[in-house]
Amino acid sequence: MRELLTSVDGPLLVRTVVGIAVLVTAVMIVLRASGVRVGAQPVIAVLRAIGQLTLASVILSGALSVPWTVIAVLALMLTMASATSAGRLHTLDGGRRAAALAVITGALVAIGAVFALGMMPLSARNVLAVGGIVTGNAMTAATLAGRHFRTLAHHRAGEVEAWWSLGATSPVAFGDVAREAVRDALIPNIDQTRSSGVVTLPGAFIGALAGGASPLEAARFQVVVLVAILTAQTLSALVLTRRLARTSRLPVPEEA
Repeated sequence: MRELLTSVDGPLLVRTVVGIAVLVTAVMIVLRASGVRVGAQPVIAVLRAIGQLTLASVILSGALSVPWTVIAVLALMLTMASATSAGRLHTLDGGRRAAALAVITGALVAIGAVFALGMMPLSARNVLAVGGIVTGNAMTAATLAGRHFRTLAHHRAGEVEAWWSLGATSPVAFGDVAREAVRDALIPNIDQTRSSGVVTLPGAFIGALAGGASPLEAARFQVVVLVAILTAQTLSALVLTRRLARTSRLPVPEEA
């Protein structure tokens, strides 16, 4: 803990805090002036991120020195990601369970595949790096797929009810809705992947460079991460929509 504190640049930390306060305040002012109602969510999100990342830095400093504790850290990541997505989808029938199953399945399969196929050396540092990125993206895909499913089911209620009137099961009635929800949930990551290196330089690439890796090795690491994310998000979105499509009633519209 003492080593962690002594590694912090005091003046830089002060400038960072001031800069964060300025930018978050600007965001809130712009949103309010534009009539976008999100309440205090941006402020709460940033405060949570600060607290959680501070805690994570303390935990990880110990996890990297005691390799077996990486399992506990990864389990905590999965738990928090599942809870976050579940909270967003709690109004859907079986939404909480579906979100947890989707996040855990997508993340664990993708993480396991990366190391089982030998794309990354198995080490505590690599498991944490890949696990953290993949888990967060699995959570995003589950949340987006669930929200799209709800919106599409509401707008295409007549089509779903027509299928039911013909004697179709719920998975069949919601089939097109589920497939479109998956496709919509994957679009952001697909665009991110196809534009990497041209439009954007992703975080994993920059992080690897900052850590001393060669540009070629940084690029290799980034591609591995992008493919792992695509795998996790695909599985997460599919598992979620398959579970949600079992409902026997139309989802209620999302509250404003």
